[in-house]
Amino acid sequence: MPDRYAVIGNPISHSKSPQIHAEFALQTCQSLEYSRLLGDLTNFNGDVRQFFANAGRGLNVTVPFKAQAWALADERSPQAELAGAVNTLTQLPNGRLRGDNTDGVGLVRDLSRNHGFELRGAQVLLLGAGGAARGVIQPLLEASVAQLVVANRTAVKAVELAAQFAPIGAVRGCGLEALAGRQFDLIINATSAGLTDAVPAIPAECLTAGGWIYDMLYSDQCTAFQRWGQTHGAARALDGLGMLVEQAAESFWLWRGVRPDTAPIITQLRGTAAAGSRG
Repeated sequence: MPDRYAVIGNPISHSKSPQIHAEFALQTCQSLEYSRLLGDLTNFNGDVRQFFANAGRGLNVTVPFKAQAWALADERSPQAELAGAVNTLTQLPNGRLRGDNTDGVGLVRDLSRNHGFELRGAQVLLLGAGGAARGVIQPLLEASVAQLVVANRTAVKAVELAAQFAPIGAVRGCGLEALAGRQFDLIINATSAGLTDAVPAIPAECLTAGGWIYDMLYSDQCTAFQRWGQTHGAARALDGLGMLVEQAAESFWLWRGVRPDTAPIITQLRGTAAAGSRG
């Protein structure tokens, strides 16, 4: 019987993860099946326990369960521990659950390897202070950015979040209004504003000449934040489809010990992605 994997979230019908992992399995000659699980908003732990009791090997976790997955995990990778969020659960031989977070690795790989952005020495602005932002701060700092500014509508949340990561790199938090007069080489949108076709209220001059913008949401059409970038002279205005595939590849490697080639999968998915998803 093929090994069983799945992605759990609510909602979940939009998820491209089954298609991605099916292609990974074909490419690497792995015997597995990967499905979607609609998680019970009031019984996430029960759903996870049942999946693993029924011979499940690993779960990807998406909105809104990443914090609950972190709490459920018996042990966590250092990155997941600091992020306070888990998007990959693996059942160990002793039955314990290990939690990892592959979101930040996916973002950095997409930016640097797929698109050629030089993170080392860059001034980076990260919009948002929720779970999506938490998962990418450490990998961005480890990529040796010159400074990472976390900006949020509620300033105190950004300040508190930045303080948690301050021991590992140059990061600070502020409110959106404090961005006046600042410029950045890369602006990353980790907010959910795009789900309502909105854009965070940041000054137009935030983006330096030749700067890039990156929306962690993905769509078969330009997202609202991509349109903002194009309007304000961004050299590149990217969405998060590549991040989705790259974080999935990291999960696949954690589970199977082989690393798939992501480029053909990104090419295949481009143009058919469901709007507004990260999972």
